[in-house]
Amino acid sequence: MYKCKKFSLKELVSKDVYNRFGEKAWEFFDDRILMTADQLREKFGKATINDWEWGGKFDSRGFRAPSDKDGAEFSAHRRGQALDMVFAKVTAAEIRRYILEHPQEFPYINALEKDVSWLHIDTRNCVRIKSFKG
Repeated sequence: MYKCKKFSLKELVSKDVYNRFGEKAWEFFDDRILMTADQLREKFGKATINDWEWGGKFDSRGFRAPSDKDGAEFSAHRRGQALDMVFAKVTAAEIRRYILEHPQEFPYINALEKDVSWLHIDTRNCVRIKSFKG
């Protein structure tokens, strides 16, 4: 079982999920998405996923429970295979472009959401690298 080195579990799950499952919630994630989150943070610097722990408004940008009202019913977020990230010093468009130009550096990213202000990455089972519009 892989645990992120660059993100706490509270940054990856909602407050409700954390309160209900605590550290067991690591089990909800595909290891590949967690490894990729660490890799992206190392490469592009400080990033935010969920910020509810610090009084922020985001709590559904990582794992989404079946009861979570945000997003699509069959989203990769609900399988622990997707993250939405915002980086402090690099735009999502710049990072998407870099990933598409250097796919070998990110072997687990299989899909990118285009035309959004955040970086959506996921490890769904599809032809690499699928760009889709939410």
